[in-house]
Amino acid sequence: MNDKKIISAIIKRDEQMLAFAVQKYSKLLWKTAAPILVNAASSQEVEECVADVFIYLWQHPEKYDPQRTKLSSYLAMNAKSRAIDRYRKIVRQRELPIEETVLENIVSAGPEDLIITEAESSNSIEILTIHGKKARLVECLAGLNEKEKDLIVRRYYYEQKPKEIAAALDMPKKQIENKLYYVKQKLKRMLEE
Repeated sequence: MNDKKIISAIIKRDEQMLAFAVQKYSKLLWKTAAPILVNAASSQEVEECVADVFIYLWQHPEKYDPQRTKLSSYLAMNAKSRAIDRYRKIVRQRELPIEETVLENIVSAGPEDLIITEAESSNSIEILTIHGKKARLVECLAGLNEKEKDLIVRRYYYEQKPKEIAAALDMPKKQIENKLYYVKQKLKRMLEE
């Protein structure tokens, strides 16, 4: 069944066609939303995100234009957007201070993940922590822009691997690794100021 027929039937309030769309695209939307929410939410949150996409399709079928994109792409983009919004909302609602958890995970990270290696400057982060100056790192983390903080939170709070972050943000793994390196270097400079 082609996209025009599906959307035309949904516009005419054909519930069976909506059920058909749910059956046909649920797995795709789950695969789109789950990597974004994997470490931040339960599977119930992923289910709600996917359900929200179909509710939106039912309530606003006229927003889909079959001339511009495939229905599968339209629904997947909608699922990705909703999952990112839900992820950000969950992060904001956490009771634990994210910066403290990020700090602990950075300090306990393996040598390949440390913000500043011993060769770079005698491990400034561990020195800061040992001397009880966590506030400075928390201040530096707060000074990052939203995208930079999101990368650090995903890596050191949710402990996602670069490959998982890449899947969640729909970016190449190498680009995520480069961005993480850049943000860690930025934190290093901020710490040294």
